[in-house]
Amino acid sequence: MPEVIVTTREGETHTVGAPIGVSVMEAIRDGGVDELLALCGGGCACATCHVYVDPTSAETIPPISEDENDLLDSSSHRTDRSRLSCQIRLDDSLSGLRVTVAPED
Repeated sequence: MPEVIVTTREGETHTVGAPIGVSVMEAIRDGGVDELLALCGGGCACATCHVYVDPTSAETIPPISEDENDLLDSSSHRTDRSRLSCQIRLDDSLSGLRVTVAPED
């Protein structure tokens, strides 16, 4: 079971596990970290599951899609490490992925 290391907005770190195929957003939410609104439920329609991917993990995740890129453009907190956690599906190669929950817009 892949694990994701999540840093909250307050700087607390949690390790959450989730089955292969589950999104990082679902892993965070189901792992008891209550910081992502995820209003659209993972449909890539709202950008409320914005996270920053640790630079050491950036090369292991799939490239950003055009839709995800457009949604992130609406965030005043976007950086070059920004991703929507609903768009990253877990597999064994992503175990140990480190993300930080972005500030709310």
